[in-house]
Amino acid sequence: MPAGESFYITTPIYYPSDVPHIGHGYTTVAVDTLSRWHRQAGDDTWMLTGTDEHGQKMLRAAAANNVTPQEWVDKLVGESWFPLLETLDVANDDFIRTTQQRHEKNVQVFFQKLYDAGYIYAGEYEALYCVGCEEFKPESEIVDGTGPFEGLKVCAIHSKPLELLQEKNYFFKLSEFQDRLLELYKTEPDFVRPDSARNEVVSFVSQGLKDLSISRSTFDWGIPLPWDESHVIYVWVDALLNYVTAVGYGEDDSSAGAETQFERRWPGYHVVGKDILRFHAVIWPALLMAAGLEVPKGVFAHGWLLVGGEKMSKSKLTGIAPTEITDVFGSDAYRFYFLSAIAFGQDGSFSWEDLSARYQAELANGFGNLASRTVAMIQKYFDGVVPAPADHSERDLVVQKKVADATAAADAAIESFRIDEAIDAIWTIVDDLNLYITENEPWALAKQADPGDEKQRERLGTVLYTCAEGLRALAVLLSPVMPQSTAKLWDALGAQGSLGELTAQPIREAGAWGVLQPGTTVSPLAPLFPRVEQTA
Repeated sequence: MPAGESFYITTPIYYPSDVPHIGHGYTTVAVDTLSRWHRQAGDDTWMLTGTDEHGQKMLRAAAANNVTPQEWVDKLVGESWFPLLETLDVANDDFIRTTQQRHEKNVQVFFQKLYDAGYIYAGEYEALYCVGCEEFKPESEIVDGTGPFEGLKVCAIHSKPLELLQEKNYFFKLSEFQDRLLELYKTEPDFVRPDSARNEVVSFVSQGLKDLSISRSTFDWGIPLPWDESHVIYVWVDALLNYVTAVGYGEDDSSAGAETQFERRWPGYHVVGKDILRFHAVIWPALLMAAGLEVPKGVFAHGWLLVGGEKMSKSKLTGIAPTEITDVFGSDAYRFYFLSAIAFGQDGSFSWEDLSARYQAELANGFGNLASRTVAMIQKYFDGVVPAPADHSERDLVVQKKVADATAAADAAIESFRIDEAIDAIWTIVDDLNLYITENEPWALAKQADPGDEKQRERLGTVLYTCAEGLRALAVLLSPVMPQSTAKLWDALGAQGSLGELTAQPIREAGAWGVLQPGTTVSPLAPLFPRVEQTA
């Protein structure tokens, strides 16, 4: 995208009924990495995350703990969800909670608009409901129970019995938007990504849409309908509105002529797990169409994190807290591992053995060792001052081209929401620089230059400058993925500015050669990725 354009991106808002697991962390660091990249590229970037705090499940949990629903969600968010952002070094611009007034008030504004336009009507509804999913389940997600639940219908995701609910509800005329949605998918083929997700959505909508129940009347923990306060808005529909209420929908006044926050930010991109794809790629754009608002720029559905072959789940005891990993390997390793080891958009399996092996091979021995020995050799052979390069050999030019090509390839991959491919492209610099050092043997050049061989010393200077300048590019390109270690490397290289800020180095210009100035003083660099013994 051209530098300076608006890039608004969101995580799903998380249901804080339990503590976060690494699946939540995976989505969050992916969106954070995308936003960091665009922010450092000079794009007008805004990252939103938050929590979805209404619904029957939350009401029941609060009652079980003898507190009010608001007290319960305040405790969960304060003790578990805010700390997750710090644990994983997430630089979000906003955190929305659906119990905030800015959300509740403007959700009512939105639905009053749909009601006045004739898109909502009263009716009766009977269906099997999963409290865990807070969702009336489609036939495809209803299975026969086994063991203690034999003879019952259970949720295919939670493996718990479903409740048969019969209520008088209000309905949104979703069925009227089938053709408009199919036209959207046809004219905007990247609206849903990856292709497997798009195909699923097109197939689902092509089979016909039913009107959507958008209210509940059997409990009161939710946002009341403005025209009938005996009903609260269905939690999932309420939650979807966060993407616009967070950036000023219903609040901003554009009558003065100045651009409002909503006009500046919306529409945006959504990154979600594939299990909630239909809410975001079918229901959400239909609601926006009904309200006369622009649909999102795109919806990207990533795959599941699997542990022991099953989707992450606290109820099935497969949930792993992010701190179990970060306390051992650090947040940068967490971010790097999940974003590089899994093709973004596909399912991926987690194992401690794979994490440990990748940490040692790619981070400690690959990137970390490259950084440490380059800085150490500049300190040893040039008194800690980055040497000036002399004539470039053909091999030096190969490194320069590798850096330029990797920068372009990584940016193209980020544009396609393929963070794993971006990291793969960047890692070609790591591998090539390690090979370059092996081929050029700076230690041997230093020994040959000892008697005063100026030509050999010039060659040594060129080799070490090439390594340092390559590391400068790596620090820039990897900073969205690993902000802590790259900041340490940036400082050790004596580079100017604060890494991660546009003033230090626009990320799309990282491949330009010769940015690191000869004569810059390097600083001692402790191992970026210390060796660890414990793996679980």
